[in-house]
Amino acid sequence: MKKRLAILIYSLAPGGAERVVATLLPELMRHYEVTLVLMNETVFYEIPEGVRIVFLERSDPEENGIKKLLKLPLLAWKYRTLLRYERVDISLSFMNRPNYINVMAKIFGSGAKTAISERTAPSYLYAGSSFKDRVNRFLIRRLYPRADRIIPNSQWTREELIRMFSVPEVNIDVLYNPIDLEMIDRQKDVAIDREKRRFTFVALGRFERQKNHAMLIEAFHRADLDADLWLIGDGALRPDIERMVQRYGLEDRIGFLGRQKNPFAYLSKADCFVFSSDFEGFPNALLETLACGLPAVSTDCRSGPREILAPGTDSTAQCTGMEPAEYGILVPPGDTDELARAMERMYNDENLRRRYAQKSRQGVHRFEKTQIARELGGILKKLEDEPV
Repeated sequence: MKKRLAILIYSLAPGGAERVVATLLPELMRHYEVTLVLMNETVFYEIPEGVRIVFLERSDPEENGIKKLLKLPLLAWKYRTLLRYERVDISLSFMNRPNYINVMAKIFGSGAKTAISERTAPSYLYAGSSFKDRVNRFLIRRLYPRADRIIPNSQWTREELIRMFSVPEVNIDVLYNPIDLEMIDRQKDVAIDREKRRFTFVALGRFERQKNHAMLIEAFHRADLDADLWLIGDGALRPDIERMVQRYGLEDRIGFLGRQKNPFAYLSKADCFVFSSDFEGFPNALLETLACGLPAVSTDCRSGPREILAPGTDSTAQCTGMEPAEYGILVPPGDTDELARAMERMYNDENLRRRYAQKSRQGVHRFEKTQIARELGGILKKLEDEPV
């Protein structure tokens, strides 16, 4: 008889953690009776048949932060009741707020083994002195060590949780993000509704501050390139970036493609991917880029790009200048000049682009979904076998 697994996440809106859940669901269903618990009605990704969906609440994404904080114990008690009623064996949560609820439900007596998946480096995400940042650092420090298992998606985040948030080393297992190579292969050759006129860079990601699209536009403006740039994604800062493009007179060379259900069709038809984030958890966009056979330029931000593009190097290292790595070029975060130089290098060096394109699939196979699901299964099995 299959064990019962609950997966708690805020929503399945477009995003990295959400895509991870959607990718792993079919694999997890082979071994568990899965209930997907959401806190918001947005569902962008396909959910396999047989997955039961339960809404812990139907919240407003713009809900006041204080209200969100005050609701945590109430939602945790509600989740605790759900886990007990459903006789759930393991509760696995993704992202900070669901993680807090998951651990608090355990403290309240849910009876389920508790695993939480940390998706980014908390010291970067909550680096400021605002009330929100201080509360989140406090909750991570107080609650995360109470989980039965913590599953960060990078070695860097693992080290940070141990060093800065007192998480016991024995309770941590790193699990990289999965990628569905079969699905990408099916979708990447689909025709697109956009003419490719010349050498084309492409970027994929939400328009939010951490993605630093402003630096990307500035680097594209400074670089000596006869090229276009496609921007895939949407978000609150898109109008600001559109105004910046207009200010530089780049409207004819930079295209805003919006949110795409099939970004792979666009990635596979570009010439080079460029990634300008200031910080990340473990960027799916880089994995998808390699799966589409595309050379990549990325900031060496915390965390993920180094572990993807330069495996075997020190995951705590960070380049100080342009670094041609095994599977792509790394540049220092926030360094516009080095990003521009790396884009020029890719633009001018056809042999380098060809070499990276040929190696890209080799670099992404270790993240294939069945391999990652197998590793997650091992973590959950180990958790099952531990005494309560």
